[in-house]
Amino acid sequence: MSSARPRTVVFVAGTATDVGKTWWGAALARELRAAGVPVAARKPVQSGEPGAVTDADVLAAATGEDPATVCPPARTLPVPWAPPMAARELGLPPFSTADLAGGIEWPSSVDVGLVEGVGGPRSPISADGDNVDLAHLVAPDVVVLVADAGLGTINAVRLSVGVFCDFPVVVALNRYRDEPLHARNLEHLTTVDGFDVVTAPRTLADRLRLPAGGDSS
Repeated sequence: MSSARPRTVVFVAGTATDVGKTWWGAALARELRAAGVPVAARKPVQSGEPGAVTDADVLAAATGEDPATVCPPARTLPVPWAPPMAARELGLPPFSTADLAGGIEWPSSVDVGLVEGVGGPRSPISADGDNVDLAHLVAPDVVVLVADAGLGTINAVRLSVGVFCDFPVVVALNRYRDEPLHARNLEHLTTVDGFDVVTAPRTLADRLRLPAGGDSS
């Protein structure tokens, strides 16, 4: 497999666990593929209940890859804890953030590469780092920060965008509906905080289809 960098690398992060990172990553991949954009996904490490459908399974179904390519089997940990804690519980040797980043390889044909983290920005992802540390090694062109659209999202988004300050960030409001609270949160995040916010994977996919640094004009 080639290790050539895709035209656009996207780091998919979340404000917390279970906010919809994998749903957004898979939906984005499907939109890109439908538009003829070659896309691949990588989940450097994952943990969860034994025998459950994994994030890699979901991402692989969306990109057309093998789940073992999305996340190496040795990095699939059947304990639903933070990865370094799960590895320790299983008696596995510790791994570093550099180990995770170094294990990411891309096919030469990929135009957009998605890298999904675990938990929230500062959730431990390795023996020596968290998602922000991994993002610095991956050096994405954009961070997609997935957040719930309801109560608490303004605080969560502000805190999370702050730690990804070295990268362009697009906030993806998950489960957004046409209701007053969601609309007010969207308005506040865009007009008061000045964040770049999307509410639909297709909108984000349309942006990523553009050449790096390009625009729609």
